[in-house]
Amino acid sequence: MIQIEKDRIKLLFEAMRKRAVMVIGDVMLDRYLWGKVSRISPEAPVPVIEIESESLQFGGAANVTHNVASLGAAVVPVGVVGDDASGRTLKRLYEERGFSTKGLIEDKERPTTVKTRIMAHSQHVARTDREVRSGISKQLQEQILGFVESHMDGVDAVILEDYNKGMLVPHLIEAVVASANSKRKIVLVDPKFDHFFCYRHVTLFKPNRKETADILGIRLDTNEALEKAGQKLLEKLECRAVLITLGEEGMMLMEEGGPFAKVPTQAQHIHDVSGAGDTVIATMAVAMAAGANVREAAVFANHAAGLVCGEVGAVPVDRDRLMELLLKRCGYE
Repeated sequence: MIQIEKDRIKLLFEAMRKRAVMVIGDVMLDRYLWGKVSRISPEAPVPVIEIESESLQFGGAANVTHNVASLGAAVVPVGVVGDDASGRTLKRLYEERGFSTKGLIEDKERPTTVKTRIMAHSQHVARTDREVRSGISKQLQEQILGFVESHMDGVDAVILEDYNKGMLVPHLIEAVVASANSKRKIVLVDPKFDHFFCYRHVTLFKPNRKETADILGIRLDTNEALEKAGQKLLEKLECRAVLITLGEEGMMLMEEGGPFAKVPTQAQHIHDVSGAGDTVIATMAVAMAAGANVREAAVFANHAAGLVCGEVGAVPVDRDRLMELLLKRCGYE
């Protein structure tokens, strides 16, 4: 494991409180229906879920925003919601946690993205999605870009969180990256397949193994294959670093001009992986904004992902638990 000194860990955590991150991307409302199964339906061979309770959580870029704030940094959220009840609910959740909603732009032509998960006995039974995935209009793009540029001076890092829900279209991606680079901001990307190669000249590009294998058309089942894939992405995207997440195997890091590094998973009990990628990109951004190098930030992010995988649903990382875990794993407590 990459070793980090005790004083360095504490210094970085203190610096996190003085940093700000802009999170731009596909915001979602995650809805959970909790219940139990006691019989099979007489209408079809499917279980009947008796719903006992309901809960609402941040999803997608909204969950990234939640993680950034949980780590102690200020956050500027930017996204698109519908002019509907779910959009109003999502805005209310933002306000309850003290997040600004000025960057949540309403689109009257599309619904707020909602993922509804049906859970029985703490197990994921089914999911329904309500969404429109077509690209947002040019007018909305310009409105978002205007907001982003007017707030760029006040942040240290920018996260582009792409879930292929239509907000991050090529023109907007390129304009935001150019604006951030002109101000010398850290730019981190969590991509999806549709616009994979639009994210050029960024600081950190963080795909997962499946996305990388699909886009490059190669199997990524060995360290050698992962290293080649990382190098290819570095060259094609002209970025500073590539971090490929590998699920239960941890992460692979490639830096421009640096060696290949495998970061093993720190998860002890994997209960639910939903939201782990959101936690990784948020932790990378906050740590790098605080002054961590890419390798140090990867260690922070890997431990953060390990913590949230032990929870049900997309929950934010706990700052105090993360620092305690890092100190313990690095041999200081």
